[in-house]
Amino acid sequence: MPDGDLIELRGLTALGVCGALPEEQERAQPLEVDLAIHADLAAAGESDDLDDTVDYGAVCELVERVVTTERFQLLERLAARIAEVVLSDDRVLGVTVAVRKLRPPVAQIVDTSGVRITRTRQGTTAG
Repeated sequence: MPDGDLIELRGLTALGVCGALPEEQERAQPLEVDLAIHADLAAAGESDDLDDTVDYGAVCELVERVVTTERFQLLERLAARIAEVVLSDDRVLGVTVAVRKLRPPVAQIVDTSGVRITRTRQGTTAG
């Protein structure tokens, strides 16, 4: 994906069901999402009109809905599902999605566990 215009959203937190362990499927846990949305922002920069850009408030609502209403075993699938939803806006050229468990279920002391993926309209790229 070429360098260019980005809309960045950091630290969107919502309770969702995601995990391979039985206890992770029984209760929601806090999940944190970061997005870097690639879009051409030139028109909005000229017009100062919300209709000429990707409405990040609407994106936040969509992402929160995915996290809170759908169930996943893997962070990888949750991240891919979020990317699908964000790419449903035709103005979005690509998106990098990072998803983190804020309380990972491991015996070691770990602040977070997470994945980061990048998806574009043309296909998949390593993130």
